Amino acid sequence: MYSLNLTNLPLMQSNQDTGSACTEYGDMATEKFRQEVFDGLASTPRRLSSKYFYDEKGDRLFQQIMAMPEYYLTKCELDIFSNKTPELFKAIVQDDEPFDLIELGAGDGMKSSYLIKYLQEEGVEFTYMPIDISGSILNVLNEKLRSDIPEVSILSLEGEYFEMLGKAASLSQRRKVVLFLGSNIGNMELNEAFEFSMELNKKLSTGDVILIGFDLRKNPHTILNAYNDKAGITAAFNLNLLTRINRELDADFDVEQFQHFQTYDPESGACRSYLISLLNQNVRIGGETISFVKDELIYMEVSQKFSKCEIKEMAQQTGFDFVGEISDSKGWFLDAAWRVI
Repeated sequence: MYSLNLTNLPLMQSNQDTGSACTEYGDMATEKFRQEVFDGLASTPRRLSSKYFYDEKGDRLFQQIMAMPEYYLTKCELDIFSNKTPELFKAIVQDDEPFDLIELGAGDGMKSSYLIKYLQEEGVEFTYMPIDISGSILNVLNEKLRSDIPEVSILSLEGEYFEMLGKAASLSQRRKVVLFLGSNIGNMELNEAFEFSMELNKKLSTGDVILIGFDLRKNPHTILNAYNDKAGITAAFNLNLLTRINRELDADFDVEQFQHFQTYDPESGACRSYLISLLNQNVRIGGETISFVKDELIYMEVSQKFSKCEIKEMAQQTGFDFVGEISDSKGWFLDAAWRVI
């Protein structure tokens, strides 16, 4: 089995790094977080980036969301990865050629572990490179895989997608297979999704493959219920970002004075979440004060839904060949295979 020499890798090759280099990266990450929070809250409408949902508590809350009966997305894609693994295999493997399996936003690897195990059983030579902004969830993933599939070669990369994708490319010249699952591409505005896909194309080489999860348009009630659960877990997930800002940026948000609000527009396919200020209030972040008026919104996240035609058009317009699609048994979700031209 191919393995990498980790002795002299630069910062963030693993979530086990310690010392002054990690402290420096932590300071830079905090400053970037601070700047993006200020920029977002100064915009119209006010907004916060959903990528910062995932601190340690946010990770736990999202795992609870995935287990909710209303949240069909994980179950649908899990159906694909657990029951249609041979189809995924055919979409990404070429002539037994060794490759790097790179997962953007790997999370706990619940779905991808099925594919990893299948590749291992088929004797395919590959290195799994999970990328995630959350070091805590990468720890969970590493422990899980080393326990369940101890033979697999793993190289965890903590950080932003494209920065870490560039690092992965610098570490190995092998063909790349990129997983972008969970309908994460739906967490971008449509223009951003196109820009993301074009940038991803630039980071890869001809013949590289990406496997992207898309949530399909369906009954609007089914979609809205998935993001507006009666137990309030999704609301807690959104509100936890205010708690994180309090803790990491020396702020004083009163979380009880903000309320989660969810919408879904079946015409555009956009499912959007907001936080609503319940009264006129001032919030201090570091040395700055931000004033909210009653009923003012903070835009938190979009979860875009797609038609099959829209998915094919996106591939063609961003420099990919549409290789194929693998759908779940309900036809609610699909993983599309795109190859770099």
